[in-house]
Parts: sequence; C-alpha cells; structure tokens
Amino acid sequence: MNTAITNKTYKKLTIQVSLNGFSFCIVDTLSEKVIALKNILFDAFQKSANITDLYSLVFNEHPELLEKYDEILVIHSNNLSTFVPTALFDADYLGSYLQYNTKVFETDFFTYDQLHTYEMNNVYIPYVNMNNFFIDRFGSFEYKHANTVLVSKLLDVSKNNDERKMFIHKSESHFEIVVIQNQKLLFFNSFDYTTPEDFIYYILFTAEQLQLNPENFKLEIVGDCLENDAYYSLIYKYIRNVKLFDVSSMQNSFSEVENRTHYILLQS
Repeated sequence: MNTAITNKTYKKLTIQVSLNGFSFCIVDTLSEKVIALKNILFDAFQKSANITDLYSLVFNEHPELLEKYDEILVIHSNNLSTFVPTALFDADYLGSYLQYNTKVFETDFFTYDQLHTYEMNNVYIPYVNMNNFFIDRFGSFEYKHANTVLVSKLLDVSKNNDERKMFIHKSESHFEIVVIQNQKLLFFNSFDYTTPEDFIYYILFTAEQLQLNPENFKLEIVGDCLENDAYYSLIYKYIRNVKLFDVSSMQNSFSEVENRTHYILLQS
C-alpha cells in the first residue's frame, strides 16, 4: 500500500466476494462518501468456470478495480462461520468450533476476526483461492468475514433496547438469523434455502427454540428482500411484527433497496 502522503489517493476499495459473484464499492476517504457501487452476478455457466479466470475477466471489464487505493478490504461472504466468546476461545483449535455447524476438512484453512467491543471472535473459512488472486493483483490487503460486519452493526444498533429482536440477513442461497438483546448476541446461525417455505421453516423453528412468540417478537429483514416478494409475504403471514430493516441513517445517494441489499458492503 502507498503510505507516503504524496502518493495517497484518498480512496478505499471494498470487495465482497461469494460463489455467486461479487460486489464492490469505492469510498472517498476525505469526504467518507461512496463514489461507486457495482454488483456482478455470475450465471450458471460462469459458476462452473475456474474462479481465477472468471475474476480476471471481470477485473479487465472494470478498469476501476485496477486503480491504486490507499486501503483495500475483501469481505468473504459464505455460511462457513461461527461466533465464539473470548472466554472460550483458543486460536489453536479453530476447526473444532466450526465442526458443529458445517462440514470441515483437515485441509481447510481457518481464521478469525476479533470483535473486541463485544468480547467474541468470528471463526470462519475464507475463500483461499480468491485471496490468492487478490494477492497477485494487489500485493497486500485486509480481509474479514461478512458476518463479522453484520453482527457488529446489529449489535451497535441494539444499544439500550432490552427487547429480544430477531434480524434476518438474506443472500441468494443462504440467510442468517441473528437474535440480539441490548448489545448481547443471543443466537446466530446460517441456513441454506431454495424456497420461501424453507425460509419460514427455519425462522419459526428458531423462534420456537428461543421461546419467541410469533404474535409478539419483532423481526427485521436486511439484505436481498422486498416488501412485495414471496419471502416477505410468507413471513408476514406467520409473524405479526415484521418489517424491512431501517436504512434511513445511511447518508448516501443510493436507494433504500440498494442500501439494504448491500448493507454489509456499505457498512464495511
């Protein structure tokens, strides 16, 4: 990275990567304004291609990705993560924490993000091949997991709220359920889904396990969800107090839908 003040660009690049594609934003670090936001989705044919070749193609099509930046952050978006309280955490046994909610192999690379404020760590498996690609392109960069950003921000906004509240973050092929009470993480898990029925089943099952009454508890949805889509409609059928996550505090030129869909990227 450039550190000399004469070489500074005053720009930060954040890239959020997944198996379905990636999105990126560019921030002017002087004004703290997002000056570019783009989303690239891979089709079924592309998903079967070599990921390095695919990313090379996308980078060539988007020359802004090849510019110089003072800061580069890569956000890994998958459901291969879990949160561990600092008091129970040992960095020598990262794989053991994940084995309870995902299939792990001895060859997997494990790492973790520290959430110092909330005295816990997010243990996860990053996309090593994607990191290798970015090393070749950028030399050095920072990376973290999408759920680190998500849970940190949701904990922040729950301050002084003693109600137990459920949050859903919906992505294309999986979604996260986060239950929080006044900056305490009560529950976190990630679920694969293909239909709205899968979606509501996991939500209602989680609510039952946590003794949350669908007539009373509050549910907010962030990510890829619209008020008139099949997923929202089905949730509304079973849960009385449901709404889309309020993004009005995000001061930028993007729409509510864009801010909600790219919440993790824009909050990174």
